[in-house]
Amino acid sequence: MESPKIRVKRVYDAPTPDDGYRVLVDRLWPRGLSKDRARIDRWLREVAPSNKLRTWFAHRVERFGEFRNRYIEELRDKESLVRVLLSKVETGQTITLLYSAKDSEHNNAVVLRDYLEERLKISGRKHS
Repeated sequence: MESPKIRVKRVYDAPTPDDGYRVLVDRLWPRGLSKDRARIDRWLREVAPSNKLRTWFAHRVERFGEFRNRYIEELRDKESLVRVLLSKVETGQTITLLYSAKDSEHNNAVVLRDYLEERLKISGRKHS
């Protein structure tokens, strides 16, 4: 069996069995997508960037570095939500962070995945 991991996927892409636990991490529900077709296990909108940050970023690639820094600051204040996701991976589940943005490299789900993976590395070092 493959080791658990954190995947990132556009919510409009078809679900696959290896997605594991599917979590929508956008603040707004994706346009034109029914809840049935989305097949999500949880909508964790509170872990998404604040409306202020989301509006400021506006998916402008040149702002992505600063967006990443600001979003990570916000995530540090959302520890209980971050723990929800980390606990899934720590118990052996694969999770897929779903987003609706068209840009697959510059979006909040990518930042969240990197943040979670860094947290897992740090906790792994503490336990070894």
